[in-house]
Amino acid sequence: MIPINLKGKTALITGASQGLGAAMARRLSRAGAHVVINYMEEASGKNAELAEEVARDCRSAVTLPGDVRNFEQISSMMDQVSDHYSSLDILVNNAGIVRDSTLRKMDPEQWQSVIDTNLTGVFNTCRAAVDQMEEGGRIVNISSVSAMMGTFGQSNYVAAKAGVIGLTKTLSRELAKRQITVNCVAPGMVLTEMGKTVPEAVREDWLAGIPLQRFGDPEDIANAVVFLSSPLAGYITGQVLHVNGGSWL
Repeated sequence: MIPINLKGKTALITGASQGLGAAMARRLSRAGAHVVINYMEEASGKNAELAEEVARDCRSAVTLPGDVRNFEQISSMMDQVSDHYSSLDILVNNAGIVRDSTLRKMDPEQWQSVIDTNLTGVFNTCRAAVDQMEEGGRIVNISSVSAMMGTFGQSNYVAAKAGVIGLTKTLSRELAKRQITVNCVAPGMVLTEMGKTVPEAVREDWLAGIPLQRFGDPEDIANAVVFLSSPLAGYITGQVLHVNGGSWL
């Protein structure tokens, strides 16, 4: 096996105070990268505390607040990344929320909040980061198996995650001249804090449709992100890497 070495690279992960983002930060750090752990500030300060816990598990890390829905905040965060590290080499767009409801019961706020975070947030972060990224950089966007197959009660989430795939394919073409690759990882069901909000009966139905007969582990997704962030994936761009145990083929 060829070891993945990201020594000297700087990786920014959005929504990295817990769940998949935290696993990605730790895994990128183990591969040698400097890690920037983005989190969204809230009144309780819990996200900041969680982000600091993740940072303590990493070899070289800083925590930076920023709401991906707000372009000015994200632009300011990118300036702070430059203050801490000499370059930005890897961007992982992981921040996301769910506001589930059937179409007939979904109110406009539920729709818009998910679109703003899960899709517009990816645009904002890419737009703010691209001028600072080094030639040969890596952008990895997190989509979902739901974008490929649809999920009952998640029209907002599915639409946003499908949009992320389309955005990825377009950016892969626009940034190719700078040798910046842009790819997606589409996880299946992973029992993070967000995943655990799915009702038990729904989870049982999902599990029955997974050929590998288990839910994903955050490390499964983090490993895919590290691969796409590495030199081993230098000729892969505009692609969707499905990490779902075979639940969508």
